[in-house]
Amino acid sequence: MIKTSADSRARLGWLITPHGTVETPVFMPVGSQATVKGVTPLQLKEIDIRMILANNYHLYLRPGIEIIRKMGGLHKFMDWDRVILTDSGGFQVFSLSRLRKIQEKGVKFQSHIDGSEHFLSPELAVELQEGLGADVIMALDICPSFQDKPEQVREATQRTHRWAERCLKAQKRSDQALFGIVQGGFNMDWRKESAAVLTSLDFPGYALGGLSLGEPREQTQKMIALTAPLLPENKPHYLMGVGSPEDILFGVEQGIDMFDSVLPTRVARNGGLYTLNGRINIRNARWKESAQPVDPTCGCYTCSHFSAAYLHHLFKAEELLAYTLATLHNLSFMYNFMKQVRQSISQGGFNCFKADFLAGYQSSDEQVRIAQKQKWLENWEQRENQK
Repeated sequence: MIKTSADSRARLGWLITPHGTVETPVFMPVGSQATVKGVTPLQLKEIDIRMILANNYHLYLRPGIEIIRKMGGLHKFMDWDRVILTDSGGFQVFSLSRLRKIQEKGVKFQSHIDGSEHFLSPELAVELQEGLGADVIMALDICPSFQDKPEQVREATQRTHRWAERCLKAQKRSDQALFGIVQGGFNMDWRKESAAVLTSLDFPGYALGGLSLGEPREQTQKMIALTAPLLPENKPHYLMGVGSPEDILFGVEQGIDMFDSVLPTRVARNGGLYTLNGRINIRNARWKESAQPVDPTCGCYTCSHFSAAYLHHLFKAEELLAYTLATLHNLSFMYNFMKQVRQSISQGGFNCFKADFLAGYQSSDEQVRIAQKQKWLENWEQRENQK
């Protein structure tokens, strides 16, 4: 890692993996089920995306790790020869509160697909990810919710520590980087303790988990600012599940190197498109007769070929092309945004870039943001529990 910003902890880095080197800070699009929704691997490469995230839980249940292994591993299975990070599946399992039971050995849960019973231990989480062949894999942790009681958060944090040690002992492949995940809820002492325990285990990289789950942004930022400086400077720092431009800027300022979120692709499928002035809703009537592209400053395929009026029409007609074009635009926006972040750090002007960007960018209303996040989490859990 190279720190070139004199007035913040922002830093440049290079994540070196068997499938290529990734410049950091980096944003990873989410492809939970071995696909980034709405776009092809070739389209991702045309944007120059270098790293994506897939999910161990979803791929374990469908199509099954053994099938993917027989197909030559996850890279070959999804025709992606660049870097892949796999989440352990802990968040998905623990979000299904009515379908799982946590034990010291692991967690027993029911499939949201067919109701079949499964057991996921730290050792199995590592074994499955080794079978997938991802470049970066995650330790199995327990992700408490913002509403959990203090005793629940404390127990989850301590068990996460024990499971992290078991994950390290279970790892057999030396060509995968296994990251530990710092937990601790929103208790500052527990966050400090979690960081101390995990860094003593000497993981190749570290993630901050249990954030951006519906809590106020102020709480999220407080925990990031507290915990990030406690992580080893010579190892990657990964903030899980955070993907809005304003939150990424705060994370970079604190020394975070890696980000992921479904946000850019999910809002795209609902007509939410990023611009330098903030997110717009292309479904709104104001775009019905607009001959201009969504963002005249954007050179992506969508903005280079189509008017805002055309995208408005596609969404109103519920044409499938709408989701692809919107997703291409948002992922292009995020790629260019991260490229500008890296350039600003390299030139020693990150704080100026941050201030200029936020001066023109209209963030989502905080109360609306929290309500939308909570609604999404509740709807996701309800859908998965009812399947």
